[in-house]
Amino acid sequence: MPSLKDLRNRITSVKATQKITKAMQMVAAAKLRRAQNAAENGRPYAEKMAQVLGNLAGNLIGGVGAPRLLSGTGQDRVHLLVVCTGDRGLAGAFNSSIARLAREHANRLMAEGKTVKIMTVGKKGLDVLRRQFRDQIIASRDIRGNKPVDYPFAAEIADDILARFEAGEFDVATLFYSEFRSVISQIPTAQKIIPAELPPAGEAGTAQGADAALEFEPNEETILETLLPKNLTVQVYRALLENAASEQGARMSAMDSATRNAGEMIKKQTLIYNRTRQAMITKELIEIISGAEAL
Repeated sequence: MPSLKDLRNRITSVKATQKITKAMQMVAAAKLRRAQNAAENGRPYAEKMAQVLGNLAGNLIGGVGAPRLLSGTGQDRVHLLVVCTGDRGLAGAFNSSIARLAREHANRLMAEGKTVKIMTVGKKGLDVLRRQFRDQIIASRDIRGNKPVDYPFAAEIADDILARFEAGEFDVATLFYSEFRSVISQIPTAQKIIPAELPPAGEAGTAQGADAALEFEPNEETILETLLPKNLTVQVYRALLENAASEQGARMSAMDSATRNAGEMIKKQTLIYNRTRQAMITKELIEIISGAEAL
């Protein structure tokens, strides 16, 4: 049985940990407001960009003149997985859930005989995936020096992906991130970005839908050649914003649970301390009374 001093030290230690987890919860809550606003403000722009491209590409998908970012290379042999996670832990299952989704996707592709290459954005994704896919990881980026995440950082990642695609290093690219829903709900998501997955033209833009007569100047191919690389950057930027909000929400929830668990542990340890102290006092009284009766 631990001594009273050991129990006091344990209670003091748990109280110190509880203060840390409570402080981290409050910091995450403050950061969450900004990150959530940024993610929610970025969604309409990314969605509208996809809708515009869907209207433009309605007649070109599968055609001879379609840009390669839209039609792909015509093959499905080499896949690039762009896995976006965080650089810090203590965020519940935020990092591990994204990495697990990417790992399952990679294993399925490899079982089909496909070649898999991985690009990680965030230290935690690299730490998890290199245990199994060390040879498949071709690039990694830290985001510690780019907080809050900004558009130029997303553009750097998108430019790297585009350069590798133009060099013929892969045929299909898939982006992995966590979509923010609420503090207690973050959804791991896989989004194909090359070739671009766009909404059908009839669902996308105007109220007239497919019945509207649209003319483009210059032609659709020229506009798409300019907008598709920008759309790739926008989708990467959106993923980073969603991740930032999801990470803070997951951390806030995890630290709240840790704070409550620490409180429960303090109560249990305090009860054990009081019982142990009472038992020692009772034992001493019995020894005193026994000694007095012996005299």
